[in-house]
Amino acid sequence: MNATDAQLFWWVALPYFALGVFVVGHVWRWRYDQFGWTSRSTQLQERRLLKWGGPIFHYGTFAAIAGHVIGVLIPERWTRAIGIPEQAYRWFSASAGTVAAVLVIAGIVVLATRRLFVPRVRATTAPIDYVALTLLLVIVLTGIIPTIGINLFGHGYDYRTSVAPWFRGLFAGSPDVQAIAHAPIIYQVHATAAWLIWGVWPFSRLVHAWSYPLWYLWRPYIVFRSRVAAHPHEPGTGGRKWRKIGVPY
Repeated sequence: MNATDAQLFWWVALPYFALGVFVVGHVWRWRYDQFGWTSRSTQLQERRLLKWGGPIFHYGTFAAIAGHVIGVLIPERWTRAIGIPEQAYRWFSASAGTVAAVLVIAGIVVLATRRLFVPRVRATTAPIDYVALTLLLVIVLTGIIPTIGINLFGHGYDYRTSVAPWFRGLFAGSPDVQAIAHAPIIYQVHATAAWLIWGVWPFSRLVHAWSYPLWYLWRPYIVFRSRVAAHPHEPGTGGRKWRKIGVPY
C-alpha cells in the first residue's frame, strides 16, 4: 500500500466505514437490545460523585458540540458575511472551547474515578465503556491542546480552511484528502479518535443520548417508605413515614 492508498483508506474509507457502523449498529441495537438502550444508570450504587460528574460532563459536551458545529460545519465565508471578524471568531473559539474542554475533562475524570474505584459501579461497567471513556479523553485532549496552546495566541493552524472542508466534503461525497493529510498530526489524531468513537457508539451506553427522557422533567417521583421511624403518636403512620426521593420512576 503506497502513501496515496493509505491516505484514501484513512481519510475516506475509515470515515465512511465508521458512519456505516454507526447507522447499522444503532438499528441492530434497537431491534435486538431495546432493554439495554439506556445509560445503565448507576445512581443507586453511588450518588455523590455522579451528582457532580454527570452534569459537568454533559454540559461541557453540549458546549463542545456547539463549538464544532460553528467551527467545522459552518464555512468561514458565512461568518465573515455576517460581519464576524476572523480575529474575534478565533478569540471566542479559543475561550469558549477551553471552558468546554475543561468541563468535559473534569466530568470524564470524575466519572472514570467512579468506575475505577467504586466497586459496585465497577461491577456494572463493560469493557466497551472504558474504551468509550478513553476515546473521549483523547478527543478532548487533542482538541484543547491546539485551542489553548496555539489558537489562543493567534498563531494557530487554520483548520477552517483545511480540516473543516474535508469533513464537510465527506457528507457531500467529495472529501479533500490532501487537506487533512497535510494537517498537523494532532488534528489527524483528533479526527481519527472521533471516527473511532462513532464506530463504538452503538455498542456502548452512549446510545442513551438519542433517547433523552425529556418527560422526566414532569414525571412524578417514586414514593418509598422511609427507614426512619415516625413519631409514635403521629396518626396513620404505623411507626413509618412515606417520603419522596429525588429519582423519578
